[in-house]
Amino acid sequence: MSQDLIRLSDIVMQFDGEVIIDHLNLYIKDHEFLTLLGPSGCGKTTTLRIIGGFQQPTSGDIFFAGQRINDLPPYKREINTVFQKYALFTHMNIFENVAFGLRVKKVSESEITQRVEEALALVNLAGYGKRHVDSLSGGQQQRVAIARAIVNRPRVLLLDEPLGALDLKLRKDMQVELKRIQQQVGITFIYVTHDQEEALTMSDTVVVMNEGRIQQIGTPEDIYNEPKNAFVADFIGESNIIDGVMLEDKVVKMYGRKFPCLDGGFAPNEPVDIVIRPEDIDIVDVSEGQITGTVTEVTFKGMHYDIIVDFQGFKWLIQTTDYSPVGARIGVKIDPDGFHIMKKSQYSGMFGDYSSYSSEYDELNEDAGEESEDEE
Repeated sequence: MSQDLIRLSDIVMQFDGEVIIDHLNLYIKDHEFLTLLGPSGCGKTTTLRIIGGFQQPTSGDIFFAGQRINDLPPYKREINTVFQKYALFTHMNIFENVAFGLRVKKVSESEITQRVEEALALVNLAGYGKRHVDSLSGGQQQRVAIARAIVNRPRVLLLDEPLGALDLKLRKDMQVELKRIQQQVGITFIYVTHDQEEALTMSDTVVVMNEGRIQQIGTPEDIYNEPKNAFVADFIGESNIIDGVMLEDKVVKMYGRKFPCLDGGFAPNEPVDIVIRPEDIDIVDVSEGQITGTVTEVTFKGMHYDIIVDFQGFKWLIQTTDYSPVGARIGVKIDPDGFHIMKKSQYSGMFGDYSSYSSEYDELNEDAGEESEDEE
């Protein structure tokens, strides 16, 4: 049974009077792949740097294997870091890059050779030792950076957006590789990303952050299927988030109509946020629809269509393999398990309307062309 390896207790971080981390409490298990996920500026990189010893929290405590390590410098912690910029030594070959930390520790030559070769084999770079860094692709350089970190046999590896500089296909390949490496080496990985798919693909546990606070902690399945508030529902995947009223257990009301759902535990007639994922909506004839609307936009996505439908001025996103043309009147049906009911929060009313769908795509495309840097 794995137990807490790292514990962050009531961590506060301020810069120039601005609160970056706001009373954060987090427990990280031994051998866990945990991802800190959130938008730029949410505090995830700062949290990583506090764990690594690169920044001192304004207040709060960091425990490692039960010992308080606030005052322990980075080089004395059983923790190594892989950054987005790999910081490889260009004047050394790959073997010497990986061996660097072992030479600093004055490990014997025979052990250095054995451990470096093991590390290179683990990242699928066996036989690359004599090559120079400049001859490698971005993905290969990233593997060298990981080998250099794990050759020191840390108990924890911190990874700060390490795939950010790679193209999409290479990123997906490396996601699988990183998960394989983590399972094979059996050490704790703490990973920082703003990419939701990356977090869902690799992690045992996802920690969703915003504005220096943890919004939700859970497995990828929990975070996706049972978001705690409108921020999490919007940030993880696509969501239609609609105002509703929970009339009683398993009965929710929206658009003036009652719908059966599976949720309970709310007060009678409690105002709620209703999450309906785009893939959980069936398009049917108007005569069969629970509600009806008008198609305003259609985008072909390869495996499916993204269809924007206007329901009384609120735009829904529906993902379907069935084509419906712009201007068509359609009905929709949602099964009871397609509704997820959330309590109102500070994020209520901020997300879920796809009125600005086209401009959102433009912003995403602009972001994709820039090299992202977390300024946290």
